Amino acid sequence: MTIDLNCDLGEGFPHDAELMPFITSANIACGYHAGDRDTMRRTIALALQHGVAIGAHPGFADREHFGRRALRLSGQEYYDLVLEQLQIMDGIARAVDAEIRHVKPHGALYNISAGDAEVAHAIARAVRDFDPQLALFGLSGSASIAEAGKLGLRTVSEVFADRRYQPDGSLTPRTDPAALIEDEADCRQQVYEMVIHGRVQATGGQVVPICAETICLHGDGEHAVAFARMLRRFLENLKLLTKTPKH
Repeated sequence: MTIDLNCDLGEGFPHDAELMPFITSANIACGYHAGDRDTMRRTIALALQHGVAIGAHPGFADREHFGRRALRLSGQEYYDLVLEQLQIMDGIARAVDAEIRHVKPHGALYNISAGDAEVAHAIARAVRDFDPQLALFGLSGSASIAEAGKLGLRTVSEVFADRRYQPDGSLTPRTDPAALIEDEADCRQQVYEMVIHGRVQATGGQVVPICAETICLHGDGEHAVAFARMLRRFLENLKLLTKTPKH
């Protein structure tokens, strides 16, 4: 068993170049919730330089709230939202002979699709219609994974190194003071439990079963670089870090 280490990048934070050597997949903002064509080009170039798999990271067109405010749209609007961003990212990638390998929705779009089968279906359909060879990253055990699977997409079950979980397997909302993991030892222990034992401890103490195929570390976190360095070394020591992502 090997595992992928991914990070959300191209979102205007200063550590992309420092983070890229430690990860194996990059989820690159497509210009709606953050980033622009220039940041997409620069982040793709960094990924190519370090042999990192390139993914599209579409989000709500809501820069004011960094795509973390839930917006309710029609099924067609969710579909169009994702498809438009894939087209933008693909055009920029192709211009430098790069290839998109996966898609991971951002922020509130990710969280809504994790629990809402209709939204998950609309997003998965947009990915499939754009390129059925793309893999879809989704929260472990979520509607995102289930709906993408029904459409025949390759799925990658995602877990989080720097976020705490609820008893139902969802992420603890960022409005909760306990949402983020700030301590390196806590981060390492949570990752160990998820990748070795297939479980995570929720905020109430419950143990939740989980499937870990890729680990997300947020690029905007205060401890992002330190955590990335630690996780890279930790996973390599366990001989678990993938050399070539499966997606």
